[in-house]
Amino acid sequence: MSIQVSPSPIPNSNVVSLTSTLLDRDDYLTGLLNQVTPTKTEGWLQELRQGAANWVRHSIIPTTREEEWRFTDLSSLRKVQFNVETVNFASLQFDILPEAANSRLVFVNGVFAPELSAVTDLPSGIVVSNLAGLSAVEQEGVRQYLAQAEGAQEIFTALNTAGITDAAVVWVKKNVVVETPIHLVFISGKTLTISQPRCLVVAESGSQVSLVEEYTNRRGAESAEDGVYLTNSVTEVWVGDNAEVIHTRVEREGAEAFHIGKTAIAQARDSRYTCHAITLGAKLSRHNLEILQTGEQTQTTLNGLTVISGKQLSDTHSAIALNYPHGTSDQLHKCIVGDRAHAVFNGKVFVPKLAQLTNASQLNRNLLLSSKARVDTKPQLEITADNVKCAHGATVSQLEDDEIFYLQSRGIDENDARKLLINAFAAEVINQIPVPSLREILLNTVNNLKSLTND
Repeated sequence: MSIQVSPSPIPNSNVVSLTSTLLDRDDYLTGLLNQVTPTKTEGWLQELRQGAANWVRHSIIPTTREEEWRFTDLSSLRKVQFNVETVNFASLQFDILPEAANSRLVFVNGVFAPELSAVTDLPSGIVVSNLAGLSAVEQEGVRQYLAQAEGAQEIFTALNTAGITDAAVVWVKKNVVVETPIHLVFISGKTLTISQPRCLVVAESGSQVSLVEEYTNRRGAESAEDGVYLTNSVTEVWVGDNAEVIHTRVEREGAEAFHIGKTAIAQARDSRYTCHAITLGAKLSRHNLEILQTGEQTQTTLNGLTVISGKQLSDTHSAIALNYPHGTSDQLHKCIVGDRAHAVFNGKVFVPKLAQLTNASQLNRNLLLSSKARVDTKPQLEITADNVKCAHGATVSQLEDDEIFYLQSRGIDENDARKLLINAFAAEVINQIPVPSLREILLNTVNNLKSLTND
């Protein structure tokens, strides 16, 4: 598969010289780097890590003075000293999706867990493995794509690359259609630990694949028993000519966790990419979703749902760079915010002059369940092409009293009426997920979040 990457306005994607900047500018960041840096080894992976480590040592953790982070304060993260530890695999439990019972990779605190994984139900023409389990020839292929996506110099992405020891790899060969969904499970949760999951997906021309990427702790999104920990994940998806990837990303970290994630997608000519991003857990979460069009006539569909309460902060930043003609993008991001929680959505769509006949739409809908819930939303279109059809918008609303009254008049009590309306708001996104068992799990999870029905 050949994918040509053109210059893009993806944030933090431009390489700059490091010769004039100070070394180890941020003591805390240097400490994290020292924790995640593995024992030196030879070969291309060590060269990749070293290049990223050099970038990290010349950088600082972003603050609210930076436009991209002005609503997300990381000062609470800086107060915690994290370390790298392994976990006993045998004691862990997680949801096994029946549709992917034999097409599953599991990583615990970033370490591959073969005892919990199963990849026996896969057709020929697809590779699902951890990086260390690949042959030398397969690893050489991975080398052409791993850490090559735009935005590699974003600080948390570089930190992840600097600590790579393994990765989940899904590689679909040319014209192979995979009917079975691939389930990638990343479990974290030991107190004061940092884990850095890495995932690489390559769909060669004409191929089709559906995958579920799940981040969880051992006890569910409302549990605080695992204490404070940090997950810093990076996923790269390369979609070849006329290929299709349906990608479901679920974040259900523990209630005291920090979760920072990057999803970087490159779409070649005539390709189709769909992302269903569900955010439920973590005390503070940030998801950077970046799409780069590298050929004409691509189709991009982004569906997002954030459901938070308590004092959670959830930040979604997306950037879609439509660099070629006849591209189509459709984005819907919904937030349900209860208690004193704070949701942030910033969505950028770039349509330069070359991208004529582009059709792009973006909508952010927010439901606030209490007077102290907060949302900051900023949908953005940056258009220089003159023959396009583009639209964007945002809405912020509360549960309507007349809707609740109507349901009560039909014999439904107030609490159940609120649940019904909240579930209907969430279901618009969840029901588009192509894995029935996962849809049921997520709908039940939203329905059972008691904090969402309390003013």
